[in-house]
Amino acid sequence: MNEDVSRRSGELFESGFYCAESVLLAITESKGIESDLIPKIATGFCSGVSRTCGMCGAVSGAIMAINLFTGRNSPNESVMESYTAARKLLEIFETRFGSTNCKNLIGCDLGTEEGQNFFKSNNLRVQCRRYTEEATGIALSLIEENCRVSGTQ
Repeated sequence: MNEDVSRRSGELFESGFYCAESVLLAITESKGIESDLIPKIATGFCSGVSRTCGMCGAVSGAIMAINLFTGRNSPNESVMESYTAARKLLEIFETRFGSTNCKNLIGCDLGTEEGQNFFKSNNLRVQCRRYTEEATGIALSLIEENCRVSGTQ
């Protein structure tokens, strides 16, 4: 199932959604979660947080998806389940790819015309699709692990 959801995030990416949107949408679809807020809540996290050379959007989208299952609804609740899962995602992704930073991963600054041209001319969408699919798979595994541990859906 994880492979199907990962593939779906890649398809969403190819359809025109960006990285964070694709990850969040594929995971929520797979879990039967529907909201007018998804994927729009993820848009500003795409392209390294709105082309600022920040965190990879696929990673950001994966953290948002994880938090749908591990986040809190009250200030009296602990943040530790969420923080632990997010840190594990970051650790796995960075071990696999060497960074969680968009600029480091793709080698260009998407906030500049030169960077955007580099991205297009080097067909880096292929690389970003891979990051999108991998972040989806990692997040889904962590969500399923947390659900088994906590006994939730």
